[in-house]
Amino acid sequence: MSTGVTGSGRGRPEPIRAVPVRHPGRWVAVAVLVVLALMFAHMLVTNKAFQWTFLFDNILSAPVVRGAVTSIELTVLAMIIGIALGVVLAVMRLSPNPILAGAAWVYVWFFRGVPRLVLCVLFGNLGILYSRLEFGLPFDHQLGALFGIDLNARLFGVNAVTLLSGFVAGLLALAMSEGAYMAEVVRGGIQSVDPGQAEAAQALGMRRPLLLRRIVLPQALRVIVPPTGNETIAMLKDTSLVAYVPVTNELFFQLQHIGARTYAIFPMLVAACIWYLAMTSVLMVGQHFLEKRFSRGHGPRAIRLRGARSAGAGGAVGTEVDS
Repeated sequence: MSTGVTGSGRGRPEPIRAVPVRHPGRWVAVAVLVVLALMFAHMLVTNKAFQWTFLFDNILSAPVVRGAVTSIELTVLAMIIGIALGVVLAVMRLSPNPILAGAAWVYVWFFRGVPRLVLCVLFGNLGILYSRLEFGLPFDHQLGALFGIDLNARLFGVNAVTLLSGFVAGLLALAMSEGAYMAEVVRGGIQSVDPGQAEAAQALGMRRPLLLRRIVLPQALRVIVPPTGNETIAMLKDTSLVAYVPVTNELFFQLQHIGARTYAIFPMLVAACIWYLAMTSVLMVGQHFLEKRFSRGHGPRAIRLRGARSAGAGGAVGTEVDS
């Protein structure tokens, strides 16, 4: 008598013999990628146009390192100014005042529409418009002529060429352009916050500036931070555009100068790629941890942990969600 017969007379089912699914296309793709990678590595090693010895002799030279520092300074300053401008412009665009909203829209329209390279060259030539920048009562000479008097209400002035140096002109071009992009990023973040929270805060008597600072902007940061990190990386790369202002102590300008002086242009272009890849890689690592910091309590992992906590999986798990 068989022991595998159940009470209903049916036998125990045979074990399932699972056969793994074959993926021949996947292996072919891997083989093709390996061959292409080997061909690329072989080209890097054997092609004499790279001039690796010359490249490594110059990639860490003093002018190039100073150029890298200038690029980092431009990135930090342009992003600080751009983020501040972006927050102000985003609040203006969401304002019920049509004049403020319209002015912010015109700003964003202009600086998003003109390429940054054109802006850098334009700002580098602003000295053509004015030889001297003066501050004081607007239209003072015209008002004086209207009343028949010689009116000069200028408080102080500076030489435009001195004020708008290459570094300042390039910084202004990059920062004002970034302000337009950041305005859209911040506006999207603000609009992602549940309107009910703002309405509840207003019902409690909270004024609009305090509401933005305490309720809306902290919650919008989770949406604002990832694209801001992306904008920072893009800004670091776009600092190479100030070489056309020109800013002579900038990284790309220095590498181009060394290449033109030694007739070794290609190795210096490769050196520029290595520098920008290294710096953007550091920024990407920082962006990863920043996003992780501001996305606590959100995403699939947080949902799983909340589910485990609600099912009584233990207080330690719930503590990890809120940490």
